[in-house]
Amino acid sequence: MGNTFIYSRILIVGLGSIGKRHLRLARVLLPNADIRVMRHQECTPIPEGADGCFSSMEQAINFAPHLAVIANPASYHLHTAQLLAEAGVHLFVEKPLSASLYGVENLIETCSKKGTVLMTGYNLRFLPSLQRFRNLVHDHSIGRVLSVRCEIGQFLPSWRPDTDYRKSVSANKALGGGALLELSHELDYLRWIFGDVDWVKATLRRQSNMEIDVEDTAHLILGFDTEEDGSQLIGTVNLDFIRHDTIRQCTAIGENGTLRWNGLTGLVEKFEVGGMEWHVAFHNQHKRDDSYLAEWKHFLSCINEQKTPLISGEEGLKVLHIIEAARQSSKSGNQIKIKKLEVEGKNSS
Repeated sequence: MGNTFIYSRILIVGLGSIGKRHLRLARVLLPNADIRVMRHQECTPIPEGADGCFSSMEQAINFAPHLAVIANPASYHLHTAQLLAEAGVHLFVEKPLSASLYGVENLIETCSKKGTVLMTGYNLRFLPSLQRFRNLVHDHSIGRVLSVRCEIGQFLPSWRPDTDYRKSVSANKALGGGALLELSHELDYLRWIFGDVDWVKATLRRQSNMEIDVEDTAHLILGFDTEEDGSQLIGTVNLDFIRHDTIRQCTAIGENGTLRWNGLTGLVEKFEVGGMEWHVAFHNQHKRDDSYLAEWKHFLSCINEQKTPLISGEEGLKVLHIIEAARQSSKSGNQIKIKKLEVEGKNSS
């Protein structure tokens, strides 16, 4: 892993399920590092795998970490990240980068000035099956893509059966919950595979009787950037907390066939023109930690080699632009242009 000195002091902010995962993986990858946790709840006993615990940002910054993982609720990401960025800390911010656009440009600028890495935690990009799906699309395996259908759904109370869903980040607006933010992986990988989004039309609703104050269902239509010939790819995205038959799937419909990615099984299938059935194009059944480990290794290599991560702060910001456009569209009923939001953001920063 190169010079391990740069990784000798690590900070994990937040100790929910994702924070615990990052703590465990950091200890596996960097067994000799001094790893501390910051959380607002009392740390007794000190969490397994950690060397200590802080309850304030002042203590955390005085620790002078070389790198930090921001895994607290999304509505707190920016405040925490900005303070650490100003202290010159390399940052891995769990998805989404923030709960809103406010202050994100400033965070990116601070990290740029300090020469530190800022990475957004969209781990699905590190799945071999999604990488193969993308490569097949880009290699024109099905010719020009004409339409994209993407969906993810899982019943929120079943996410973590041992905890009360009503108290989870996902269920609470103040913590950055809701289907749109919590399931924004789909928005990131769609951009990565099919290009930047031009406009968004969306409807956000709470359809169920769950005790939550956020949307449990988000329906988006995305218009991707117009091609040189004037054509425009249109995609639909359905995100929900209500579905009992868990699904994560993306289908690309092309001139010369259809490709389908199953994010639960790691299966990529192809339906040929004139065919009668689907054929397996690739299969890699990933384990839970695989993509997170790959993500960590990429983050460390970016620090070591002083290179921009695959999912930079700018990439995370582009997802937030889609999210903000969806919110505005749902409120107004109008189609919202992404470029307009980007200009407004630069003018207000």
